[in-house]
Amino acid sequence: MAKLIYGTNTSLDGYIEDAGGGFDWSEPSQDLHRFFNDLVADAGTFLYGRRLYEAMAVWETDPSLAAQNDVLREFAEAWQDADKIVYSRTLAEPSTRRTRIERDFDVEQVNSIKAAADRDLLIGGAEIAAHALRAGVVDEYLVGLHPVMVGGGKPALPNGVFLKLELLDERRFTSGVVVLRYRIGSATSS
Repeated sequence: MAKLIYGTNTSLDGYIEDAGGGFDWSEPSQDLHRFFNDLVADAGTFLYGRRLYEAMAVWETDPSLAAQNDVLREFAEAWQDADKIVYSRTLAEPSTRRTRIERDFDVEQVNSIKAAADRDLLIGGAEIAAHALRAGVVDEYLVGLHPVMVGGGKPALPNGVFLKLELLDERRFTSGVVVLRYRIGSATSS
């Protein structure tokens, strides 16, 4: 069975966005982007919330990004080659190919997708990942810790969930980012 991996970039104090909604502080260095390229290329399906999907859709809708260099072109190609499921009650239709919209996060559906998949699934967006973490369907947590503290904003992880984690891998990048990959044990809500 494929794994469901929650991958995100965070500030050192645990936020994916600062208080103003910005995340420009998490722009990856070339070596970190290559790492993400490999992660995305190995995935067959992305599960997104609406806001992250809209931010990521530029990898298909804006060809000037891929034209900048080989690293960005490889990322755009890998992103476009994957299936995307967007959880949104407000998005009428997708702006990208290989994309479908679901109105609600359905744990049984996610488990069925995992069971049928021959490649891993990536979940992104703190709110949709919180549903998956609470439901206990996330198998791994991959976090890129950026050397910045933003003092508040949108947290990467939900409150009230206790998870036992086993460190699987750690990598350092030229920008000072450290990527940690954990296997997730059983989830309990407090």
